[in-house]
Amino acid sequence: MARILVTGISGFIAKHVALQLLQGGHDVIGTVRSVEKGEQVRQTLARHGADVSKLQFVEADLTSDDGWAEAVASCDYVQHLASPFPLAQPEDREALVPAAREGLLRVVSAALAANVERIVVTSSLAAVMYHPKFKGVFEAGPDDWSDPDWKAISPYIVSKTRAELALWEMLDARGARDKATVINPGLVLGPSLDERIGTSLSVVEMLLKGAYPALPPLAFPTVDVRDLAALHIAAMDSPNTGGLRLLAGADTLSMKEIALVLKEAFPAFAKKIPTKEMPAWLVRFLANFDKTLKSISADLGRRRIAKTAYVTEKTGIAFRPAKEAVEAAAESLIAYGIVAPPN
Repeated sequence: MARILVTGISGFIAKHVALQLLQGGHDVIGTVRSVEKGEQVRQTLARHGADVSKLQFVEADLTSDDGWAEAVASCDYVQHLASPFPLAQPEDREALVPAAREGLLRVVSAALAANVERIVVTSSLAAVMYHPKFKGVFEAGPDDWSDPDWKAISPYIVSKTRAELALWEMLDARGARDKATVINPGLVLGPSLDERIGTSLSVVEMLLKGAYPALPPLAFPTVDVRDLAALHIAAMDSPNTGGLRLLAGADTLSMKEIALVLKEAFPAFAKKIPTKEMPAWLVRFLANFDKTLKSISADLGRRRIAKTAYVTEKTGIAFRPAKEAVEAAAESLIAYGIVAPPN
């Protein structure tokens, strides 16, 4: 059994990774920004049957060198999942880059110095699929990169792309490319383990609550968090994944298709769930007055499909249909009282 550092262990994906690692008998050290967050995670994982006697926490922050060398010192592997995901996008498209890039390089540098066997890094399909060459319905694979200089993309996409590019540049400079595997997930849905949901689940939450009068014409490759966690673990000790980017996505679903899945599976919410889709031209017009809509302009008129057959071939992880991830997400939101059935 191995000893694994899981950064940002209080996050939606990270909790699932930690749960599966503990269920596999591994020792887990989770980084948190406060002792209180660590205790919340311990309680959550214990409720789901994990052996939390094998779980420890250390305080560490991506913005500081303090604590990282000590955190990785006794570890065999690092699962680096800590990453900011801001709901509000800043005006400056490069504003998020320094924190994203420096935090990632800080953790990976500490892991390399400790000579861990493998570093698994969570990036995003945001670093793969946003390039002006991609139009309409298209497929993208691990050799594709977003263009961080494309003016249509959001500061978040810029930061994910520049951070991952910097990672590979550093690994190549140190002759350590095979020490790392990067996982690039799409929209991550599936069940939350507690009431502290991830940003991606807020999409399902807002649909169930009827918060959108109409839906923007957006579509995303979607992956279940349980499969994504299994992929992180498979990438950890596989001889086939060093130096690779592993795209994680099942089928691609539009916002309207997600809404229709919810409407059918949860008829009590059917009247609240919007299914009318706004035309792209209207979204572009409204984006002149709404920063949130401006940040999705690069998605309009595009249906992104992730090439993932090679991922299953190399790791044995097959992604369940996105419909199951949508339904499981909604079930957990209802179970934890985040969304209440209509009266």
